[in-house]
Amino acid sequence: MTTPQIKRKRVPVHGVLLLDKPVGFSSNDALIKAKRFLNAAKAGHTGTLDPFATGLLPLCFGEATKFSQDLLEADKTYTTVVHLGITTTTGDTEGEVLEEKPVDVSLVQIQHALRQFTGPIQQVPPMYSALKRDGKPLYEYARAGITLEREARSVIIHELELLAYEAPFLSLKVKCSKGTYVRVLGEDIGAMLGCGAHLKELRRIGVGHLVLEKSITLEYLESLPEPDRLALLDPVDALLSSFGPVYLTDELSRRFLHGQRLPLNKEDLAIETGRVRVYRESDGQLLGSAQLQEYGILAPERLIATEH
Repeated sequence: MTTPQIKRKRVPVHGVLLLDKPVGFSSNDALIKAKRFLNAAKAGHTGTLDPFATGLLPLCFGEATKFSQDLLEADKTYTTVVHLGITTTTGDTEGEVLEEKPVDVSLVQIQHALRQFTGPIQQVPPMYSALKRDGKPLYEYARAGITLEREARSVIIHELELLAYEAPFLSLKVKCSKGTYVRVLGEDIGAMLGCGAHLKELRRIGVGHLVLEKSITLEYLESLPEPDRLALLDPVDALLSSFGPVYLTDELSRRFLHGQRLPLNKEDLAIETGRVRVYRESDGQLLGSAQLQEYGILAPERLIATEH
């Protein structure tokens, strides 16, 4: 008779883990593993990476999940290898080959094409994507052989840098707005060059102000004793470091945590209006984010559950 396994009780864990997602994992697969390694009660990721892609996947735990939307909205930076001359059903290596063409493309042609895709552009989302139509992801229709009309969307390619070209492989660095499909960008560049293309590799190296260099792998996380795993978490305010700080007295902190708008002394504020991170001055406790409005009005936005 086998002894039933005792399910461990999940514990509150708060903070941000910068994960280097491996190839072959969905973002959710990676999240589930990390959540189990940290024995965390609540977690979420900040924007999907395709299974064939690797790189920076910020994971939010506990109170940090309240601020994950900020990273969903943030610009992303990637390095990618575009395989010219071959188109696939998915726009990457996971799909079936649709067409092969010879590649006879010069550097001058490539530089010209890249300029056409820099700045605001229109993109048609791919069928193999998690966008939903009538409650069902597009990739489910695609797998059933159904192609639906998709409206083009406006995205911004802030930077499109040629890193290397050794036919048929084109290496690029892309900094883009939210909602950009680098797979589609690769396909569109290939179409403009007249030979077609798909992505051979895709690696995310930046999300907002967060960078891949500070990330860790699942293997490394698993190899550590449990207390050391928790030490890898960045504090919740790592997600808010691009916002200016505001410090409140204990009494103002109490009112802020009750969602009250607070009139602050403008002369004491050394920061501009806009989004801010708010702390209790006496102990440095993060209280949440807020909008600092005209005339020094502090309007609470997302609040942290604090001990007192």
